[in-house]
Parts: sequence; structure tokens; C-alpha cells
Amino acid sequence: MKTEQKLFICSAVYFSFIYLIGMLVNIVIITVICLDIHLHTPMYLFLLNLSVVDIFYTTVTIPKLLYMLFSGNNTMPFTQCFIQMYFMFTTDTAEVTILFMMAFDRYVAICHPLHYHCILNKKLCKLFIAVIWIGGSVNSSLITSSILKIFFCSSVTIHQFFCDAKALINISCGGTEMFYIVMYAEYLVFGLFPVMCNLTSYVKIIRIIQHIKSKDSRSKAFSTCSPHLAVMAIYYGSAISVYTMPPSERYDLLEQILTLFYTTVITILNPLIYSLRNKEIKRSLRKLVL
Repeated sequence: MKTEQKLFICSAVYFSFIYLIGMLVNIVIITVICLDIHLHTPMYLFLLNLSVVDIFYTTVTIPKLLYMLFSGNNTMPFTQCFIQMYFMFTTDTAEVTILFMMAFDRYVAICHPLHYHCILNKKLCKLFIAVIWIGGSVNSSLITSSILKIFFCSSVTIHQFFCDAKALINISCGGTEMFYIVMYAEYLVFGLFPVMCNLTSYVKIIRIIQHIKSKDSRSKAFSTCSPHLAVMAIYYGSAISVYTMPPSERYDLLEQILTLFYTTVITILNPLIYSLRNKEIKRSLRKLVL
């Protein structure tokens, strides 16, 4: 068997494993939260939506990639490319917004515990969920429409495993002005602003926790925040690394690896980080299984 064929087979097995495991763990999280009435709180509502986003992330990219690997047909029509890109930006925006909402949830729970249910009531939580998905769809429409104005000269081959905006920009030869305007606004609204708000909220959270006299209470407060901090660090770290990396053939492989990490591997890490550190989810899962 040729080396190239072995590589394709190994890649197909890897992506199939990632997809199946990602779907399984996220479906388990969604099922546990839906069936256990004690988990019908804002914190777990946001976690449920994060699992939905992770399922969409892998479903948008991996099935098409597996088809390419098994069939040997590496072409993708422009229509499919832009549809894939639209849903990728939708889920990407939704994930950023959910992480922001989860940081706000932890801030209210620790800094204003007596007013938690008044601030994060059911009506407001439903509004937040609507904002997450409608905002993601509108934002994705703006980005995708700006990419439609780009001109491609000769090369239509992108060095990426899915239809990525940065990969398309690298082979463009004009019409990118609107795209860059939209992306700069994107970085401010869905990049810098959520990160700064998240950092500010956690600075205040840490200050409050430091004044808690009970060691057990401090440990419990930190344990509710640490999974979210870990998820944010992994997601923002890998995404920023990809989109700030200069376009160069020397970084093609590294960029593909980092993109692969934050679009596929993170979909497994998210539920594992939350479920392994969350006693209530583990307790509910045991009840469901036993």
C-alpha cells in the first residue's frame, strides 16, 4: 500500500473517531441536562447550548471531509463552500457568545448570589438563547456576503481541510476591502469586547472569592469557574493563533493543525472538562445509567 493511501486511511479513521466521540459525549451532556429537572438552571442551559454548538461544529466540516478522503474527490463547488462557511461562522459566533454568557452567569452567581434568580430569570435566559443563535446567523450572513465580493484569479486550491475564510483570502486577487471592514468590526464585537468583559468579570470573581473565609466555600467557588476558564483559554488561544498567523507557506502545516484542534478536538474537550469537574452532571449521569 502506498504511503499516500496509508495517510488517507489514517486520516479517515482519525476524523471518524473524533466525530463519533464528539457526537456521543455532547449528546450525553444534552440528554442528562434535559432529563434532570435539577439541572434546569441558567448555567446548564448555556452548557446545553455549548454542546449543541460543538455538534454543529463537527457536523459542518467532518462528514464532507470524510467523503473527500474515502472518494478521493477533493473538489467542492462554490455553493457548498459558502454554505459550509456560513454555518461555520454561525457556530463560531454562537460559541463566543455562549462563553460570554457563561462568564456573566458565574459573575452573577458569585458576586450577587442573593439576586441570581432575579437577574437570570427564565425570560432573560430565553432572550439570551435567542440572541446567541439569531446573532450568530446575522453575523455569519454579513461575513459570507462580504466574501462573495472577492475575486479569484487563477488558483482555486485552498490549503485547508474545510472552506475557511482566511484560506480563501490567501488565494484572492481583489475585492477584499469589504471583507476586511467586516472582519475588523468582527474582531471588536466578537473578539476584543467579550474577552475584556470575561477578564473583568473574573477579576471581580477572584476578588470576591479571596474574601470568603471558609476554605471549602472558596474551593467550591473556584471549582465552578475553573472549567469555564479552561475552555476559554483553549478556544481563544487556538483561534487567535490561527487568525493572527501570517500567510506563508512555512506556516501552512502549523495553521492546519491549529485549525484542526479548535474546530474538532475542542468539541470533545468542552464536555469532558465540564463533566469531569462537575459533580452534579456526574451524579445525574449515574442516575440515568443506573
